[in-house]
Amino acid sequence: MAETTEDGPPGRPGRWRSGAESKQRILDAARGLFREHGYGGTTVRAVATEAGVDPAMVFYFFRTKQGLFAAAIEMSSNLPPAIESIFTGELGTLGERLVRTLVENLDASDRAPLVTLTRSATTHDESETLLREFIDREITGRLAALIGTPDATWRASMVNVQILGITVARYIARIEPIASAPVGELVARFGPLVQQSLTGP
Repeated sequence: MAETTEDGPPGRPGRWRSGAESKQRILDAARGLFREHGYGGTTVRAVATEAGVDPAMVFYFFRTKQGLFAAAIEMSSNLPPAIESIFTGELGTLGERLVRTLVENLDASDRAPLVTLTRSATTHDESETLLREFIDREITGRLAALIGTPDATWRASMVNVQILGITVARYIARIEPIASAPVGELVARFGPLVQQSLTGP
């Protein structure tokens, strides 16, 4: 099976169901390979080979490489599809989508992944290192590619600074009025600022 299917599940029938034992083998293999080779250096095919299963089984249980990674580091399973939703739509409204997606998903979760990053950015915990790589590839890198300007990497990094700032203010430092503001107000106030970083002069 071609590695190009890594971003989506192949259309295979239900006979690839194999229960909790196979799913756990896949997770164990993924954790070992992600630790050894990083997010970018680990493929679904390699995980399947290590676990002794068909790649289709990995897709059956986790749907995408992003979903497999989320499960491997115990990230919310809602995060990968939320990230995809950011990149669905017009570039001119990307700032608002970024802020809305961030706040709605963190409000609805235990907020562990991003909060862990902001609290432990200087540590060398393997899960945190992998999470930073995931964010760099699946958010920062994709933002830079979408913007497509000579300073795209800078623009994407400026967005990261704003997003992490909102996270710290709302969920860690609990700075008012940001901590208790409705999602819509945060989108209205911060969306244009993020958009300016993305597409402004």
